[in-house]
Amino acid sequence: MEQNRSNFRRRIRVAGNQEPADVVIRNGRIVNVFTGELMLGDIAIADGMIAGIGKYEGKETIDAQGKYIVPGFIDGHVHIESSLLTPQQFARVLLLHGVTTVVTDPHEIANVAGSDGIQFMLDAAEGLPFDSYVMLPSCVPATPFESNGAQLDAEHLMPFFQHPNVLGLAEVMDYPSVANTETRMLNKLAVTHEAGALIDGHAAGISRDGLNVYMAAGIRSDHESISLQEAQDRLDLGMYLMIREGTVAKDLDALLPVITARNSRRCLFVTDDKLIDDLLSEGSIDHIVRRAVAKGLDPITAIQMATLNTAECFRLREHGAIAAGYQADLLLLDDLEQVKIHQVFKRGRCVVDGGKLVEEAFPMEDPKSVSLSRKLPVLNVHQVEESHLTIPLKGDRCHVIEIIPNSLVTNHRIEQVEVKDGMFSPSVDSDLLKIAVIERHQATGNVGVGIVRGFGLKRGAIATTVAHDSHNIVVVGVSDEEILAAIEEVTRTGGGASVVAGDEVLASLPLPIAGLLSDRPYEEVNEGLKKLNLAMAEIGASQNFNPLLTLSFLTLPVIPSLKMTDKGLFDFTSFSHIEVEA
Repeated sequence: MEQNRSNFRRRIRVAGNQEPADVVIRNGRIVNVFTGELMLGDIAIADGMIAGIGKYEGKETIDAQGKYIVPGFIDGHVHIESSLLTPQQFARVLLLHGVTTVVTDPHEIANVAGSDGIQFMLDAAEGLPFDSYVMLPSCVPATPFESNGAQLDAEHLMPFFQHPNVLGLAEVMDYPSVANTETRMLNKLAVTHEAGALIDGHAAGISRDGLNVYMAAGIRSDHESISLQEAQDRLDLGMYLMIREGTVAKDLDALLPVITARNSRRCLFVTDDKLIDDLLSEGSIDHIVRRAVAKGLDPITAIQMATLNTAECFRLREHGAIAAGYQADLLLLDDLEQVKIHQVFKRGRCVVDGGKLVEEAFPMEDPKSVSLSRKLPVLNVHQVEESHLTIPLKGDRCHVIEIIPNSLVTNHRIEQVEVKDGMFSPSVDSDLLKIAVIERHQATGNVGVGIVRGFGLKRGAIATTVAHDSHNIVVVGVSDEEILAAIEEVTRTGGGASVVAGDEVLASLPLPIAGLLSDRPYEEVNEGLKKLNLAMAEIGASQNFNPLLTLSFLTLPVIPSLKMTDKGLFDFTSFSHIEVEA
C-alpha cells in the first residue's frame, strides 16, 4: 500500500513538473485514440506509467524523430496454448509484433489438467514485461458428448476471481445449458456476476433470438461471427463484436464492411488461435491492423480497435491509450499503415529495439512454473489396435465431414464410399480418408472413427494430441497401419504431433506440457513446426489451409456442422451423435 502511495505521489509530482520523469519521449507524432487525431508533445513516464503529455524533462530522453507513437496492441481473445508455446515464449514472440497485452482463455490446458492447468498459466506469466489477463474457462468439459481430463464447476472457479489478473468467465459455448438454465452453468454465471466480473460469449450458429438469451445472461462479447449479418446482429443487440483472424478462422474479409464511424467503438480484433509459424511470419494483432487498413479501414480507427476498444471491453482502465494515468505501453512506428515497428516499450521500458528483443528486459524462467508443468497430466491411453479403427457398413453411403478451407465450420455431406469386406475403405482418388479420435485422459478405450474429405493425402497419416476442446488424440490417414504408427509416435513423445508415411516417421514435434505445449524456446518450436509442414506437404496434404490446426479443430462439437469425438461422429444440427453410415 505504501509503495503504491509513493508511486502515486511521484507520478503526480512529475505530471506537475515538480520533479523530472524517469523517461521522456519527444518529437513523436502521438496517435490520440480518444479523438482520432495526431497530437504533439513530450510523453513523461514515471514508474512505468504515463505522467503527462506536454513539455517535460526526464532523467532519460528518447528522440522519436518524427515517428508515430501508438498504444501497445491488445489481443482481446487468444488461447496461448494454440501457439504451442509456454506463456514466457509466447510473450517474447508477441512483443516483437507490438502486442503488449493479451486476454487469454486457458481453456485448452484446463480441459487436460483442470485447476492445475489454469494455475500453471497464471504462474508462468508472472514477472514478464507483458500483461496476460485471464478469462476463466466456462466449459470444462466443453460438452457431455466427448471425454476430457477434468471438470471445473463454480466452486473450482471461485478462488481464481481473487487473482488480480483474472477478469471473468471465458467464451460460454454451451448455449443449450444457458438457454435451459442448467444448474451447473447457472452457478458459473452467478458466481461471475457476484464477483463483478465479465463474461465472454461463443455464439457459433446461434440465431439473433439466441443472442438475446446470451445478453440476458450477462454475456457481452462474441468472436464467432462469420457473416455480415451475424456481425450486425451482435452490434444491434449490444454486444462487442470481436473480429477474428487466426491460423484457421479468418473472418476479417467477411466482417470488415460492417464497421462504420458510428459503431467502430464497439469492435475489436482478436486472433483466437494462431500457430507459432504464422505468428512469426505474419504477426498477431499488427497483422490484422495492416490487413484492415489495406482493405480501406482508416488507420487510426484500426489502431483504436486494437487498443482502446479492447481495453474498454475488458475494463482495463490503465491500458489502451497514451494519456496521463495510463500504463506506458507504447509502440514507435516508422509507418502508420504498414505498422512497421521500430521500438516497443512495456511499462516505460524498451523491450524491442530494431526488430530484436532486449534480452535484459526478460527474467529467467520461474522455477515454480517449471516444477508445476512437470506435474501436469499428459497421456493415459488405452492400447489402440486395428480392430478399433474399423467402420462396418451394410451399404455404401456415409455421412462425411467436409473441410471448408480456413474455417472452423465444416460441411455435412453424404457420399458414396468404397467398401471392402463389409468395411469402409479409404480412397485417395476420392479424397475420402479415415479420421479417428482416441481418448487419452482416463484410458477408457473410447475410439471414435469417421470419414473426412479435404485433406488430400496421397499416403501416410497425421496425428496430434492438440484436439479442441477436450484434447484427445486425433489422427487422419490413408491406412490403418499408418494411423497406428502416427498414434504410436505421439504417445512415445509424451504428446505432440507426428507425420508418418509407411513405417517411417517423417516429422515429430514433442509437446510434453499437457500434450499441448513445448518446453523449448520459440525458435526451436518454429523449426519443428516447419519440418511438420514439409512432411505434410510431402504426403500430399492440401496447402490451401493449415492441415495440422484444421485437424485439431475437427474434434470441436460446438461448431457446425459435422465433427468427430472419441464417442463417435457428432452432428451439430441435432446436437447428437449419429452413425457413420447414412
